[in-house]
Amino acid sequence: MQRALALAAEASAHEDVPVGAVVIDADGRVIGEGRNLREATNDPTAHAEVVALRAAAAHAGTWHLAGCTLVVTLEPCVMCAGAILQARVPRVVFGSWDAKAGAAGSLYDVLRDRRLPHRVEVVGGVAETAASALLRDFFETRRD
Repeated sequence: MQRALALAAEASAHEDVPVGAVVIDADGRVIGEGRNLREATNDPTAHAEVVALRAAAAHAGTWHLAGCTLVVTLEPCVMCAGAILQARVPRVVFGSWDAKAGAAGSLYDVLRDRRLPHRVEVVGGVAETAASALLRDFFETRRD
């Protein structure tokens, strides 16, 4: 989570919403990382999770990320939850809950929906104070 928080801080420094993500393989190695790049790339799909999943798949040489864990500073949205399911990531750990757009238990629970063929173990609230502070500070400076 510390690396994800550092990536989130980088996103903020580049005027993007401070969200960072890493993909860890079964041996505990980081095989992909990402931060929000929507503003930098003008790409609406460039959320930290998607960027990290793409990097991990490229590193692994496969889209099928079985045995991996995605660690992200903010609860994934519906789009990111879909990408996580498509990559067959079995576990997601996140920091801050997202009551407005969360798809891992807050607003929706896409990752654990029993109607889908793949379900994900979800662990939320890890380093929540630090993750929430990054988001709060980012948006407070934009409201003035």
